[in-house]
Amino acid sequence: MWGGTDTADAIAAIKAAYEHGITSIDTAPIYGQGDSELVVAEAIKGIPRDKVQILTKFGMRWDLPEGQGSKPWAAKNNAGKDINIFRYATRESVIYEAEQSLKRLGTDYIDLYQIHWPDDAGTPITETFEAVLRLKEQGKIIEAGVCNYSADQTAAANGVVPIASDQVAYSVLRRDIEKELIPYTKTNNIGIIAYSPLERGLLTGKITTGYQFGEGDHRARLPWFKGENLKQVNSFLDKIRPIADGKNATLAQLFLRWTVEQPGVVVALAGARNAKQAIENAGAMQLTLSKEELSFIRAAAEAVTLTK
Repeated sequence: MWGGTDTADAIAAIKAAYEHGITSIDTAPIYGQGDSELVVAEAIKGIPRDKVQILTKFGMRWDLPEGQGSKPWAAKNNAGKDINIFRYATRESVIYEAEQSLKRLGTDYIDLYQIHWPDDAGTPITETFEAVLRLKEQGKIIEAGVCNYSADQTAAANGVVPIASDQVAYSVLRRDIEKELIPYTKTNNIGIIAYSPLERGLLTGKITTGYQFGEGDHRARLPWFKGENLKQVNSFLDKIRPIADGKNATLAQLFLRWTVEQPGVVVALAGARNAKQAIENAGAMQLTLSKEELSFIRAAAEAVTLTK
């Protein structure tokens, strides 16, 4: 979906990230049908377990018989063969997935265990998180989290087991969670883990008109990467670039720092294909943005009107 990846580069990226102060690693079984967790396990060998936080997920199954779970999502496995993915989070499935993740990760506990997407097959939230509570009581997970949950869904889960975080899409160009979700999470001491803070690379400034995506890269089909939308984004970036240049920083570093400065946000998730990118991401935390700069960036973004 992202134009391919290299296992050795991925392991080097994780090691470099840790060496430069990044200690939390977010993964999920569905990424490569278990391969991503195996990569993480290999990368953290030799690092004291209490010095790194493993964040993984559950609730997306690719190994279910037909007819179980939600309406299937068509995808391909690592060999390029067609598979169906189901959102599925029954009590038994949650326990099974946790055991599988623990084995692949080579650990006896998971720091943050998150449901990947709401289960649209009809499993009650209470059933799902009663299983998560059991895992917490057994010491197999430290904290429980949700991903892509609304305020109401998060509240329902939080009524069963304390929820530490909600991982949702959030960036300077995608701020819809500020209306309902962030007020709820701030009130209830739940952190926002922002994924896609760079909008799949759109905010790096590297994707301009005529950019050629690699074969299979899903971004080539997304409206924000095309036509007038792309022109608007790059015009916005031209306004922001002087701030980054003045700090000897990249646009990516600037927007990562902007994201973690927003109320309610505790983590900005940044992907890295290799060690160089990981080190660049870590450098974002060395930046300082004034209130005036934060406000200028937000105001410039609010003037952008993108169509879906």
